[in-house]
Amino acid sequence: MTTRSRPWVALLLATATSLAAACASSTGDATASSAVGGASASTSSPAGVATSPAAGPTDTSSATLGTSSASSSPRDTGPTTSAAGWDVIGTTVRGRPIRSLTVGHGPRTVLFVGGIHGDEAEGAYATAELAGAFTAAGLADAVTLTIIEDANPDGRAAATRGNANGVDINRNFPASNFDTTNPSYGRSPLSQPESRALHDTIERVDPDLVLVAHSWPDRAFVNYDGPARALAERFAAASGLPVEESSEIAPTPGSLGSYVGRDRGTPILTIELRKGSDPQADWERIRGAVLAAIAG
Repeated sequence: MTTRSRPWVALLLATATSLAAACASSTGDATASSAVGGASASTSSPAGVATSPAAGPTDTSSATLGTSSASSSPRDTGPTTSAAGWDVIGTTVRGRPIRSLTVGHGPRTVLFVGGIHGDEAEGAYATAELAGAFTAAGLADAVTLTIIEDANPDGRAAATRGNANGVDINRNFPASNFDTTNPSYGRSPLSQPESRALHDTIERVDPDLVLVAHSWPDRAFVNYDGPARALAERFAAASGLPVEESSEIAPTPGSLGSYVGRDRGTPILTIELRKGSDPQADWERIRGAVLAAIAG
């Protein structure tokens, strides 16, 4: 399919590229000794970072950035301030920043994750538009919204599902159903810097609701984990997307939904946009439903 016949494909690529460029520009020239798993206060890019994809799934206990081992680095202690209000909450295997933006100051807390799988960029446009829509809707006094721009910038840059170690970040959370037998899941929970950054943000924010953007090959729908069925049905009524429970689709060991929804008991909605769809049209379709879910 060419971009000549689908002008929105260019828009999607431009949006994803601009987000990746924004991430890269916030890193500059960081030293090669910055550990993979730590949140860096520096605004520079790591020296000596390999740019070729990893040969296969690898735990970051053995991955290195420059000469420093990820396993010897301290855990993230919290976000560090970046440009334009964005905070760096962690760094990827390749040293790219994982960024978050907090808007509003209300008692209700909501976390929105713009993407976890690198080959699912359809949510990038909605993520870029969300903060402005939230403010325009007058929700700032009622809700504190934290937006994670992209939980897997290395995967987004390479257009791969997993991170630079070949690990599916959405199977690397400390859920009770974590699968230790599949190397593409990371062998042990939170073995990857990206899953640690997202996990630590959840622990810090303690959200009342989590929303995550994904995409699906042949259809769009909303699915849920935890005590979110009624919320998912309201989302479906507002957006026109059908509801599907995660357990009805496929096994999801170690997923964010399993950890947040089933183990923590926090409502989580996964917004599955159709792969290759028009991102601007998607946003117009789900905008009201997203804002209504955030408002509670």
